Amino acid sequence: MSKLPTYFIPHGGGPCFFMDPLPGWSPTSWDRMRAFLCGLDALVGRRPRAVVIVSGHWEAKQPTINSGVFPPLLFDYSGFPPHTYQLTWPAPGAPDVAAEVLDLLEGAGFVTNTDNRRGYDHGVFIPFKLVYPDADVPVVQLSLLMSHDSAEHLAMGRALAPLRDSNILIVGSGMSYHNIPNMLSGRGNDAANSFDAWLSDVIIDPVKREAKLADWQTAPGARLAHPEAEHLLPLMVAAGAGTGEVGVRIYHDRIVGKPFSAFQFG
Repeated sequence: MSKLPTYFIPHGGGPCFFMDPLPGWSPTSWDRMRAFLCGLDALVGRRPRAVVIVSGHWEAKQPTINSGVFPPLLFDYSGFPPHTYQLTWPAPGAPDVAAEVLDLLEGAGFVTNTDNRRGYDHGVFIPFKLVYPDADVPVVQLSLLMSHDSAEHLAMGRALAPLRDSNILIVGSGMSYHNIPNMLSGRGNDAANSFDAWLSDVIIDPVKREAKLADWQTAPGARLAHPEAEHLLPLMVAAGAGTGEVGVRIYHDRIVGKPFSAFQFG
């Protein structure tokens, strides 16, 4: 069996796929992103044994692995319609895979923690409620690092790469653009376009990609596209797990004038 690709996917804005658009937004704003996520299972081509996912909504001092058997949902968004706090997605955890993740990270020199109580945050259950609506694939969530160090996150991905040979899908869930004030105000489109173009060029090059991603803050429009790094760091983990392999953009759309992309490695 061939090894699985790795992915960086967008998870949208809050529970956007399961509610009416906010005032002033087009009723079709999130339709193409929703369709992309609904088609990810077919794109992967087979059901993985489990998904290991990092989300832009969990940070810890050390890599922390959710080892729970049946993690609940963590409704870590606010100000949305009441029904969006009643969503369900009862995907099981995978303590055995969590142990594999721990061994690989510690073998690469990371000091790790586990957490068997934390729920899946909305960077996990919102997109994967579309990817696997029957919640029939086990999921292990791994935290980002509070350091926001890009090189460390690339190294985390490299450490996890052997999981791909065991039919485990590695996914980074974030957003290729994440500046909410500018997105809502309509400012900064040129910077957003510049950073998206840079990112799409960098992704395809397996030789220079990691060095450039490690220094992403110097890219055109970088800090206007990402005032903080947490929604871009899942890309570093996915890219690290795809070290040496060509990357490709598999989704691109504009929402209120801002570009959003998803990428596959391998």
